[in-house]
Amino acid sequence: MSTANLPIEKHPDIAALRHRYDEAASNPVTQTNEGLLMLAGLYMAASPWIVGFHGTTALMVSNLITGCAAALLAFGFAAALGRLYGLAFAMPVLGVWMIISPWVVVGVSTTAGMIWSNVACGAVVVVLGLGLMGVGFMRARG
Repeated sequence: MSTANLPIEKHPDIAALRHRYDEAASNPVTQTNEGLLMLAGLYMAASPWIVGFHGTTALMVSNLITGCAAALLAFGFAAALGRLYGLAFAMPVLGVWMIISPWVVVGVSTTAGMIWSNVACGAVVVVLGLGLMGVGFMRARG
């Protein structure tokens, strides 16, 4: 079969790759991973009000933006993993930012609660993000 005249979305390799990601997305482990990533992102976005970041506007904004980005990415992965898999590397990067932001954001006097909240949530996002990146390496069991 010649593939020279086929549009790219009809190419057999693309179809096989999409099928592989569809199978990976239907895996309960992957679905749990995406759900936990979304919850971690929502927690990070709400953490300034949960933990009480009084007088630390810069860290509040950082957590809000980072948490919303993580939650939206997780929602996108749950909706269309095959199309958004290329962005999976962003989750561990966001997690690392969550971990280091209490020390990197300028003009913030942190409390132990702020640090623990960011480090714990960031570690969860890093681990789950690396797990999501590993979805591309999963082999179909047959």
